[in-house]
Amino acid sequence: MDKFIVEGGHKLSGNVTISGAKNAALAIIPSVLLAQGTFRFSNIPNIRDIWTLSRLLHSMGIHSELNNDELFVDSTGINSTEAPYEHVKKMRASINVLGPLVARHGHAKVSLPGGCSFGPRPVDLHLKGLEKLGATITLDSGYILAESKRLQGAKFHFDISSVGASENVISAAVLAKGSSLLTNVAVEPEVTALCKLLVKMGAKINGIGTTTLEIEGVDTLHAVDEVNIPDRIEAATFLIIGAMTKSTITVEKTNAYHLTAVIQALEESGAEVDVTGENITISMDKAPEPVNVATAVYPGFPTDVQAQWAAYMMMTQHGNSRVTDNIYKSRFLYVPELHRLGADIEVIDNTAIINSGATLKAATVMSSDLRASASLILAALVAEGKTEILRVYHLDRGYENLEKKLSNLGASVKRIKTEEY
Repeated sequence: MDKFIVEGGHKLSGNVTISGAKNAALAIIPSVLLAQGTFRFSNIPNIRDIWTLSRLLHSMGIHSELNNDELFVDSTGINSTEAPYEHVKKMRASINVLGPLVARHGHAKVSLPGGCSFGPRPVDLHLKGLEKLGATITLDSGYILAESKRLQGAKFHFDISSVGASENVISAAVLAKGSSLLTNVAVEPEVTALCKLLVKMGAKINGIGTTTLEIEGVDTLHAVDEVNIPDRIEAATFLIIGAMTKSTITVEKTNAYHLTAVIQALEESGAEVDVTGENITISMDKAPEPVNVATAVYPGFPTDVQAQWAAYMMMTQHGNSRVTDNIYKSRFLYVPELHRLGADIEVIDNTAIINSGATLKAATVMSSDLRASASLILAALVAEGKTEILRVYHLDRGYENLEKKLSNLGASVKRIKTEEY
């Protein structure tokens, strides 16, 4: 396992290029199971989750190759419709293969998913949506078994605005016979990116970007080239890093429209944010004002940014601030690790109360999940001394070349390979 050594107290400056969106890539790449041919996806991040998905597809007979930021996938050799536990346990998004497999191939055997450790996230909406489309679903020995000669168009309402369930059901409905009406569909940019790709492949989808989709099933789809959207969570993380370290940095090749809630919160905290095309510059030269945030479905404040925001709010000098997670209510495993650095945070139910005036000093801390790891990086960047961050493989799941990007901005971050823990 690798670890990071982060020396705090360095002021940052410069530009950082945002990579392609992890969550969008994990939504669009399984679409190769819906058509035969060679796909080329560009702006794909070279991260652990992409490797995991590639290995999963390889186990099905599908060849893929990542060159720089271009992923080539040849779906013509598929010889299995099983997604085995050894791959799915590493990444929850692996369940995105379920809808495409049953839609085009008529059957699927997909392990119940694993992923982050911050609480259970059931897959019932995925299964209910597929059953509504005519799939027969059974659970056996930790696997989801789905079968259908051909899915049939149907009306389905998502009880909860679920990104993953929306992606799976949409991917299945595009090859179903007849019309489907899906309501309370998630409108996150990743879902929109998937819909646009499917239309490019030949699907018929009306209402893209809204909570109501009308889908007319087609008989076949075809392989295409597609450009992935920028990673809004990585962009948000670097913007908060800029504010937290009282620096001026520019994040490049991003989409400010996807970051409205985060930018608004940063401005309320006292940061100056300037948007110019695909670039966002943040400047901060003082302690932030306390700003309460509550996570919500898009376009609300992202749950994937709440840990970073909690770390930032430790820098306030008066009062307290609150971070409430309405999406994943137990997503606060990072708080005990921040306590090791000197944080004064209390968690009550699904709210973290961050008290001001914390004096952060270096310590050894351990990552528990992807975004929790990012909060530790932020705290280490301003802590006195050298912080040792263990289990950074969590960071490698979602941030491409993080230590290099931070170093280029002037931070002191070193990756050390070790087998000591």
